[in-house]
Amino acid sequence: MERRTLLAGLAGAGTAAAAKARKGMFLSLNNSLTGAQPGSGNGPARIMDYADFLRLAASTGYAGADVTLGNAMKMDATAVRNLYTDLRLRPGLASQVPALFPKNPAVFQKNLERLAECVRFMGAIGCTRMYAVILPSSDVPKAELRKIYKDRLQTVSAMLRPSNIRLGLKFVGLVSLRKRQPHEFIWRMDETLELARECGGNIGVMLDSWHWHLAGATPEDIVKAGKERIVSVHVSDARKMAPEEVRDDQRVLPGEGIMDLLGFFRALKKIGYDGDIGPEPLGRFKREQWDGEGAKLALEATRGVMRRAGIQS
Repeated sequence: MERRTLLAGLAGAGTAAAAKARKGMFLSLNNSLTGAQPGSGNGPARIMDYADFLRLAASTGYAGADVTLGNAMKMDATAVRNLYTDLRLRPGLASQVPALFPKNPAVFQKNLERLAECVRFMGAIGCTRMYAVILPSSDVPKAELRKIYKDRLQTVSAMLRPSNIRLGLKFVGLVSLRKRQPHEFIWRMDETLELARECGGNIGVMLDSWHWHLAGATPEDIVKAGKERIVSVHVSDARKMAPEEVRDDQRVLPGEGIMDLLGFFRALKKIGYDGDIGPEPLGRFKREQWDGEGAKLALEATRGVMRRAGIQS
């Protein structure tokens, strides 16, 4: 289906839904649904013009859209903010943050300069959440690496504080990545939270249901974390597979798999989480579904599970 035809068909209902004032959790369009993270067998990634990305979010009924910094910052911040306003969208999670954990300390210092630019841009468009991934294994012993991470995250926390921006740490539960390097590192939710608490009040967890499930976390872990430490949420589902065989691009839509997503969302509701929910079913959609169909199907699937959990979105 041509993108223009699809957008025209969805624009009425989608824009009307996005126009409603929303409080609490809100569904935010993730760039994986438009081909930026294509999954196995789908060929090269596709980077969508950011203005078109925002229009797609509004036309398909999302209340928000994620901020892919490398793409969004090609535009003037005022223009981006005006688009969010005109389309009645909320900024979701900022991705493509400069690497916080490179081996070379000099590279980290250089990346802090770039991070400062990102923070200024985010402040100008009203985006308050960003994330960084913690890889679950390393060639550096755990205790040594943890100290490096803690020192750097305390520095980042201080940088973000004046702008009221929060950083979520994304833990990775994939067995294949936990075993890739000689030394296992942080991969469980409780360990990630412990590190976050040591680094600053604006550091928390970027909660991805996929890794939450693979790491053996529970709804109780979400409740223990509390609202102040859950920065952002990605959601997908998983089929039953041997943990050693799971690849990151084998995700399915919420409700298609075996995860306890009702417990997941009920826990978020219990703590009063009021941020973005980004569907991220990596590998689920083919290239011909990147122009809106995948985004719409992911929205409908996620909204259906949330409603079953007692959450209106």
